[in-house]
Amino acid sequence: MNEYANLCNTKIDVANKNHIKYALEICNLISKASKEKNTALALRTNEYIEEKISSGKAIIAIHKSKIVGFCYIETWENKEFVANSGLVVDTKFRKTGLAKKIKKAAFDLSKKKYPNAKIFGLTTSLSVMKINSSLGYKPVTLSLLTNDMEFWKGCETCMYYDILVRTKRKQCLCTAMIN
Repeated sequence: MNEYANLCNTKIDVANKNHIKYALEICNLISKASKEKNTALALRTNEYIEEKISSGKAIIAIHKSKIVGFCYIETWENKEFVANSGLVVDTKFRKTGLAKKIKKAAFDLSKKKYPNAKIFGLTTSLSVMKINSSLGYKPVTLSLLTNDMEFWKGCETCMYYDILVRTKRKQCLCTAMIN
């Protein structure tokens, strides 16, 4: 059994200003995960992560004072759409159920803050697709997502962005899912 499988010492919270000190560590976790095979995570700046943390729009998982997971929410089109994005879990904590707990917390936070919004996500990860499905998300075409160009601009740091551009946002390796 994985020594990290026991999540008893892992605290999952809505991030707040006390967590800003972890922003660079989170950026590094996202960067590391984005380089792994079959992972399409858009990179984010330290300032972007700090803003998500300080505004209470992120879920953070800490195990013995070390960041082991993160996910943030972002609104689009006058808060009609909410994306749960950047779900990342330290490699040592994968296959422990931590990602599902973080995603559920982000989903609940989204519903609480924006009860009338459509909650969506993009992913290439089968694990995330399964988690999303368990939360009631359904696969949809990209055309059913937000038209906000700032959202699509966020995809520019993804390794699959060229596909999105070539197909005029009709196709990507990511699967779009809406709840």
